[in-house]
Amino acid sequence: MANSLPMTLRVYRKLSYAMVPLAPALIKRRLNQGKEDPLRIGERRGMSRDVRPHGPLVWIHGASVGEVLAAAALIERLRALNLRILLTSGTVTSAAIVAKRFPADIIHQYVPYDSPRYVARFLDHWQPSLALFIESDLWPNLILSSAARRLPMILINGRMSHRSFPRWRRISNTISALLGRFEVCLAQSQVDAERFAALGSRNVITTGNLKLDVPAPPADAAKLERLMSVTRGRPVIVAASTHPGEEEIWLETHLALAGLFPSLLSVIVPRHPHRGEAIARTIATSGLHVALRSREELPIATTDIYIADTMGELGLFYRLAPIVFMGGSLVPHGGQNPIEAVKLGASIVHGPHVFNFADVYEALDSAGGARRADTQEALVKRLGELLADPAACEVSVIAAERVVEQLGGALERTLAALEPYLLQLRLEMGSANA
Repeated sequence: MANSLPMTLRVYRKLSYAMVPLAPALIKRRLNQGKEDPLRIGERRGMSRDVRPHGPLVWIHGASVGEVLAAAALIERLRALNLRILLTSGTVTSAAIVAKRFPADIIHQYVPYDSPRYVARFLDHWQPSLALFIESDLWPNLILSSAARRLPMILINGRMSHRSFPRWRRISNTISALLGRFEVCLAQSQVDAERFAALGSRNVITTGNLKLDVPAPPADAAKLERLMSVTRGRPVIVAASTHPGEEEIWLETHLALAGLFPSLLSVIVPRHPHRGEAIARTIATSGLHVALRSREELPIATTDIYIADTMGELGLFYRLAPIVFMGGSLVPHGGQNPIEAVKLGASIVHGPHVFNFADVYEALDSAGGARRADTQEALVKRLGELLADPAACEVSVIAAERVVEQLGGALERTLAALEPYLLQLRLEMGSANA
């Protein structure tokens, strides 16, 4: 295999072998940054304290929270077939989400660092029967080593962004050598499918975006009732999954809106909860009253901005507020997924930078199911219109729900494409039980 690889991948493999002695320093640094779980650091070296279950094992890999949640409905359907699931991801946040929202029989592991030695340990231990990679988290050694073991690999919910595509085209031999190892590529859109085919995917099928089929996030009923009781009578807006630079814009937006709606409560849910304290300090300097959920504080009558810096509670705040601003869109991050908020009846406002979900936002905007604001002044105007007119909120929610329903169906199309592989696993299960 090595001799047939492009020079870039041969060099990468040699370097990743040579870098193993530096792993302790890398791990120490990431531990200090809070990017690793000290109790599970062995998993990054391909070691596990968990036992591989008997029978076929479906391995699903996603980089972080978004990809892991996109797989939730698919995982539920695979569990209904009595298949065991190994779910890997690379972030502490995603591991916390799995622990909170997924069934206990889902085995979660941190994906090993992409060294041939660590990858081999991982594959030796788990011996997966089928590998499903979500979107495009393409670690070369993970892919090449899996292919060398004749492990069937399928790229699901594949996305090739307008930024990534030209970069990969410049090293087309490299990406072709990786994508060519996948038996099937299931793409989110026709544009994605064309890009994957151009880069060397052998068998490309457009199945749609699994993130449109995600179930609405859960919420603790008692916590929701408590929040509703302490905010009753106040207009509430949620700024969801905000990124650095957006909270400052939101602060100015809140000040402008509060002049028109004096009892307004803003809820900021930072994409990365550990930023809560720093955001609170920024807001406090403006003279506004702020409360932090991580301190177990609740908003009181004098609270202007409530920072929900906790994990896995977006479902709570989407239910609390009729209007949601989707973060990651006022800065060039690419936007966050609006589907969960739509499914929980929120009116959506977003900034201009939504290339991660371009098709979804385009459909929502065209149908009146979401409103775009390119500037801070426009954001004030869009939110003010919705705050002043509850009927307009209701119209936008109905339009958005219709769009989401029309765009759905990716789960069924994905399962149909996977059926030959799932049938083989069920035959193996039948033979083992005979």
